Amino acid sequence: MTSALRGPSGLFFFHFPVYALVLALLGACALPGVAGSQTQTEFRAGEPPYLERAEVQTFIDEQVALGMDRATLEQGFLAVEPQQRILDLISRPAEAKPWYEYRPIFVNSPRIERGEVFIAEQGEWLERAGEAYGVDPALIAAIIGVETNYGRNLGGFRVFDALVTLGFDYPPRQAFFRSELGHFLQLAEEEDLDVRETRGSYAGAMGRGQFISSSYRAYAVDFNGDGRRDLIHSWPDAIGSVANYFRAHHWQTGAPVVARARVEGDAYEALLGGGYQARFSLPELAAHGVFPAEAVVEDGQYSLIRLELEEGYAFYLGYPNFYVITRYNRSPLYAMAVHELTEALRR
Repeated sequence: MTSALRGPSGLFFFHFPVYALVLALLGACALPGVAGSQTQTEFRAGEPPYLERAEVQTFIDEQVALGMDRATLEQGFLAVEPQQRILDLISRPAEAKPWYEYRPIFVNSPRIERGEVFIAEQGEWLERAGEAYGVDPALIAAIIGVETNYGRNLGGFRVFDALVTLGFDYPPRQAFFRSELGHFLQLAEEEDLDVRETRGSYAGAMGRGQFISSSYRAYAVDFNGDGRRDLIHSWPDAIGSVANYFRAHHWQTGAPVVARARVEGDAYEALLGGGYQARFSLPELAAHGVFPAEAVVEDGQYSLIRLELEEGYAFYLGYPNFYVITRYNRSPLYAMAVHELTEALRR
């Protein structure tokens, strides 16, 4: 295996969910929790130069202790291209939009039609993945559809540049992105990535399912058996890896995702926030003025989902499967778009 830290610049490149996940969104992928209210003037990329910073030298020391070559790492940081546009984009992710503006981006006739073509072309691998991992093939297709529009939008940023910019110039999430940069360095060695060519989203996600580095290392599979886990060029590996991710996060095939709800008063607001893990019983919801608007599992556990419409809100009860989608990308908008696209493709 040749070194992944190769080329004259020594650069290497590396979302979920789905937050994700994801955006990219990015085509679709914004990573869970990376949205912020900062404007583009609050953070500046590459000031001062990276190699002059003590925290960069500390990071290099840590990577050297893990077996990386110091000279190659320093060369990489010297040649990195700071990306101010990344800082601007991460402050204005698609998930910051209201639902009525977000939904048409991902749930529309062209994307549904492309999904139908994708299912026809990749049907054998989708069925194999569904059987092997117990995940609905339509869900796998929907994730790939939202993330990259079926491979059309893989992202145009060099992943190394993106992760360095966010890891050292975006304080709200710098610990996360520095960790991902470390994972990327390991991933590049493990998968023999061409660090001069690998590109991805502004948040460092890559491939047809937009995996961040740590998820790539943990959940990617060699589904076609060619000896590589290639999420960038291989549809079988991308399909199998998305399915494996959902199995690992306890997707329940055939179980519902959401149910329509109605609310009375404003006590429901106390149930919002804190993530979308299903944790409220129907009596607890009722005590806060929240009631199912369709048949539901009486002894189930639910989260409360509120989506902004042009006038007012739509409310849903989230089953555990809704929470699983948010493991790919934390945004409830993302999870609902994936669910609705799944249903459209299934129909």
